[in-house]
Amino acid sequence: MSSENLPQTPEQQGRKPRVAVVFGGRSSEHAISVVTAGAVLRSIDRSKYEVLPIGITTDGRWALTADEPARMAIADRKLPSVEELADSEDGAVVLSVDPANREVVYTEPGAVPKALGEVDVVFPMLHGPYGEDGTLQGLLELSGIPYVGSGVLASAVGQDKEYMKRVFTSFGLPVGPYVTIRPREWDADRDAATARILDFAGEHGWPLFIKPARAGSSIGITKVDDVSGLDAAVREAQRHDPKIIVEALLRGREIECGVLEFEDGPRASVPAEIPPVSSHDFYDFEAKYIDSASGLVPAPLTPEQTAEVQRLAIEAFDAASCEGLVRADFFLTEDGTFVINEINTMPGFTPISMYPRMWQESGVEYPELVDRLIQAALSRSTGLR
Repeated sequence: MSSENLPQTPEQQGRKPRVAVVFGGRSSEHAISVVTAGAVLRSIDRSKYEVLPIGITTDGRWALTADEPARMAIADRKLPSVEELADSEDGAVVLSVDPANREVVYTEPGAVPKALGEVDVVFPMLHGPYGEDGTLQGLLELSGIPYVGSGVLASAVGQDKEYMKRVFTSFGLPVGPYVTIRPREWDADRDAATARILDFAGEHGWPLFIKPARAGSSIGITKVDDVSGLDAAVREAQRHDPKIIVEALLRGREIECGVLEFEDGPRASVPAEIPPVSSHDFYDFEAKYIDSASGLVPAPLTPEQTAEVQRLAIEAFDAASCEGLVRADFFLTEDGTFVINEINTMPGFTPISMYPRMWQESGVEYPELVDRLIQAALSRSTGLR
């Protein structure tokens, strides 16, 4: 593309950069994405940026939504949705895939399409498949629109727990025991697949955690104490992803650490600890988002332990070729070693989310965190980099 065909910068056009906050989506984490986007919309500096909220419904329609963060919170244990926020039941937002044209268009049946102006950067607040897993990132690469967070490969690796662990292992990062059951394997010979899980349990002991391989927010996870609960746990995980991952119990403390990309490279936050929740068997969806289980920030670790988990978090960030931000989750085992459980390339930004809390304790307040991520995205090009 010649330089004369490149889109003009907002400054060249005499306007503020326009940020499209994209949220919702088709995954099981739809509601949490809405809550996260509400928190971001409340914190974006409107004197510095123009904002265009775009919600993706559960069936995949891109909808123009009201810029009303107050309607995007969990209220009386009720989860919000894009369908409730959409301006129209059938209007759709269309993004150009021409890198020379960042114009966003709004269409309704029987009406003339309406231009909404150019988008300079996308803040994709999507969690789970069809958004956090590299699919949206690929669309934005085709469109030539900069976006917050990791690119296609890192997003895909960060979403798939099996390949995430494979990448970490290849870089020498410590991971816990696991076994993957693919849908073809389960469908072709369920008894053989079950036998593999039982062999794994025989080697590593009960309980086991049965998880969707490509989901987050602790959705679809079941702690299984013996073989009697196995079939139901597999069915629950497969409601969210046909590929499942089975993990052994790691006894120890749950430690999290945030990574944020600064001008001189990625830095790690102070770590946090997720203490056991007496009313929940483990740190599941309800404990995270409904019952507001709180973590300890900073985690009560020794200086040496803090330095070690920060080092490992940055190594995980680099191993997966991440950009922008990551939350890295670890177990501090009973023998004093850290084992990485997973990374999240678009961690939650809800008011109780650990990622912003860790950075606040590290000296980066929420509005500055949001601004840093937008500025970093604006400074990066799309394409190979």
